[in-house]
This record gives sequence, C-alpha cells and structure tokens, in this order.
Amino acid sequence: MSVQPLGQGLTKGIVQVGELFDNMPVTRQHWKAGLALFFSFVIEAWEMMIVILASASIGAEFALDGAQIGSLIGSIFLGMIPGCLVWGKLVDKFGRKKSMVYSLALYGVISLLSAFSVNYEMLWWTRFLSGVGLSGVLVATFPYFEELLPVKVRGKATVYLASGWPVGFLIAIGVTYLFMDLGWRWIIGVSSLAGLWFLVVAAFVPESPYWLVAKGREAEAKDVVRRLSEGKMNEEMDQAQLVVEEAKKGSFLEIFKGKFLRLTVLQIIINFCFSWGYWALSSWMPVLLAKKGLSTPQGLGFMALTALFMFPGYMASSYLTGKYGRKKVMTSFVLFAAIGGFGFASAETMTEMYVWNFVLSFFSLGAWGVWDTWMAELYPTEIRGVSYSLGVTGQRAANAIAPSVIGAMLAANTSFLATVSFISTFLVITFIASLLLKETEGEILH
Repeated sequence: MSVQPLGQGLTKGIVQVGELFDNMPVTRQHWKAGLALFFSFVIEAWEMMIVILASASIGAEFALDGAQIGSLIGSIFLGMIPGCLVWGKLVDKFGRKKSMVYSLALYGVISLLSAFSVNYEMLWWTRFLSGVGLSGVLVATFPYFEELLPVKVRGKATVYLASGWPVGFLIAIGVTYLFMDLGWRWIIGVSSLAGLWFLVVAAFVPESPYWLVAKGREAEAKDVVRRLSEGKMNEEMDQAQLVVEEAKKGSFLEIFKGKFLRLTVLQIIINFCFSWGYWALSSWMPVLLAKKGLSTPQGLGFMALTALFMFPGYMASSYLTGKYGRKKVMTSFVLFAAIGGFGFASAETMTEMYVWNFVLSFFSLGAWGVWDTWMAELYPTEIRGVSYSLGVTGQRAANAIAPSVIGAMLAANTSFLATVSFISTFLVITFIASLLLKETEGEILH
C-alpha cells in the first residue's frame, strides 16, 4: 500500500508503531518505567545468587554433599526452563505488564515458602517452582522496556537496565552478610520480600503499545504513546493507523521457519555458551577462591569487588553501542572477556587474580548488557516474547547444567587452571557466533 509523507519521518495513513518512537522525546514517564523495570532485573540477579551465597549454611543444616549443593543451585534454573517456555507464550498472549506483575507476585510467595522447608527435597522443589514463577520477569523485562523507549536511546538505556545485575549481586551479598548468623532461612525469607515490587510495576509501567496494536487495541496503544511522550505526539496520533509487522502470533514454530531459522539457531548457541561462560564460573566462585586459599569473608569481599567491576563495563558498552553498534561492541567485549577468563585461570598471585577478574567482569558484563538489548531487537513484535523466551531458556539450560558439571570437575580434583580455561572456551564460541548476526542499531522495532 502506498503512503504519503507526514513529516518527521512518519507517514499518513498506515504507520508502523516503531516509527512513532523514531522522534519521541525522552520524558519522565520513561524514567519512571525504567526505574521500575530496572529493579525488576535487580530482583532476578538477587534471586539467582542468594542460594549460592547461602549454600554453606544450607549444606550444614541438611548435611549435603557437593553434588547435592550443585543440584540445589541448579534447581531454580531447571524451573526456569519450562517456566520461560510457558511465560513466553503468556507474554505474547496476555501482555508484558500482566506477565511481569503476576510473575513477581508468584515468585515472592513461592520463595517465601521455600524459607520454611523442612528437608532438602522440599527446598529443592520450592526453589524449582520459584524459578518457574520468576521466569515471567526474565522473559518480559528487556523486550518490554525496549517497546517503551525512543529509538535514539533504546540501546544505551537498555544496557543501563542490564546494570541491575551487579546491583542485585551486591544486595544478595549484603543480605547474606547481615543475616548469615541467623541462618539461611532468614536470608531467603528477607530476599523473598522483593516480590512485593509487583505493586510498583503495576503502578508506573504502561502496557507495550506494540503489543496493544498487535492485539487490535489501537486506541489504548495511542493513549500509551501520548502518556510516554507527555502529550507531545497528539498530532501524529490523530493521523496514524498503527500496525506491526505480521507474524504468526506467539508461535514457537514460527521462529524456526524461513528467514528466522538461521537467526534462531545462532541465538540459541550464543545464549547457551555465553551463559555457561559466565555462570559456570559464578556458581562455584566461592569454592574456586577457597582453592586459592581465600577464607569465606575474603571470598565475599572478592565477589563484592567483582560486582563493582561490572559497572564501568556497562557504562562503556552503553556509550559504545550507540556510537559503533551492537555487533562491534558485543563481539569485541566477548573476545576480551575470554582473554580475561584465560588470564584469570592462569593467575598465580592475588594481584593477578584481581587484575584479570577486572578484565573478565568489565567485558563480560558489558557484553551482556548489549546482548540483552540486541536479542530483543532481532524479531518482530508478534513473536518477540516467544523468541526471547527461547533464548532465555537456552541460558537457563546452561545455568542448570554448569554447576553440576563444574562440581564434578572439582570433585575429581581438576585444577583451577583447567576448570576456568574450560569455562572460558564457551566465551570463544560466543564470540564466533556473534559475528554472524545482523546489526540492529538505529532500526525501529517491527
């Protein structure tokens, strides 16, 4: 269908929703939504780290061996595998906002229940179910935020959203430190209260206008755009009939067909290998540090500094992705992260460990910020939820498997050098696969 120019890059008549975001100003509404979703991502990191940090206390109470602790660490991620697939459908069917709200509330209830576990089996299954509950937040947060942002700031702002990971990491360390004398039940119970954040998301984050248009709710979508722009796009609203790119709604089969097949295979490889390269190291970091002679307080201090090292990585990648694009920043950061990983593996002194860990943390988390942004931009609105959920499922599969594999290597007395080098090899695979993806910097969402 032919269309006529309307000015400022828009068209008269049929208009892609994404075109409205091409010239949208950044307003206080974006900041409110951004802060609400930022802390939602903080909660994800907090929840994933808390059992790792409390594992010594849990292991002592239930007399667990290394294999059982590794399985417990992986239980939440095993729950996220079916959880992400289910929530991926729900996010596309019922909306980004409802999925986020219900997911946070469900996580809070189940996680709190896990603090009252009477045995290892009950704790394992309640952590598994808390993973199922939290999966809606995992699947929705980044695509949701990107669907609310002007094109010109989408990359930078979403990378800053990703910096919620070290914040959650630090909060988990802080809660563990404050309540460790009271035991793991207090640590997990206090952490579960974060589920109340669903009230903030419900109050301050509007539904995605992309999703609303895809569901035929154009009037509501226009109201959201007016709200986000604080009334500065009323003229565009009056003259636009909004559409999104057509695709079979919420279909997992769709992302394995035609033009999406190659893309889907690549993003699964990247998600699995990148997550393995990060989580396999993080999940056993306290034990690996103990092999280097660090006490538990020293290990917590080292991990806290590791989290602080992540912030400049996010800041650098946020600036650079807007300047050079997703692909160049992602690939170069992953490559340097791999180098940092091999350097950390061969470190012999404490100074060398800190230096190489800074390199690893700086570049790996900076790359994660770009990847969380890039992955959500690769598919159209109708299948963005299921495509993102499949990618996150790949991450969680790696998260679930890695602790057991690395635990087995440590049980076999594999050296620090061999263990960390094995983990870093997955970053090399991530680098190669990333080279084969298309650039999306500056493009509207479809």
